[in-house]
Amino acid sequence: MQAFLVAFATLGFEPCGDGAFEAGVEKIVLMGRGDATGWIVPTHAARQLESGAWTSKLGSLEDIRHETVDVIEGPLYGEAVEYMSRPRP
Repeated sequence: MQAFLVAFATLGFEPCGDGAFEAGVEKIVLMGRGDATGWIVPTHAARQLESGAWTSKLGSLEDIRHETVDVIEGPLYGEAVEYMSRPRP
C-alpha cells in the first residue's frame, strides 16, 4: 500500500481525512485487504467525480458510477484504506 501512496503523491495527491465531497478538490480512495502476514494488499482505486459520485473500473468490465465507496467494499475489493486529494485540475 505504501508504494501506491507514494505513486499517487507523485501526481499531487496527499492523504486526506475522508471521501466527503469538496468543491474544487479531486479525491481518490485506495482500497485493500489484509493478507496472512498482516500487510494490507492494494486491490482497487476509485476516483470522485465533480458531482461527488465515484467512478471505478472493475476488471475488464465497463466503468461504473457509484454514489458511495461502501457499495464496492467487500471480499473482492476489500475496504477503503486511504483517501487522498489534490486541487481539481
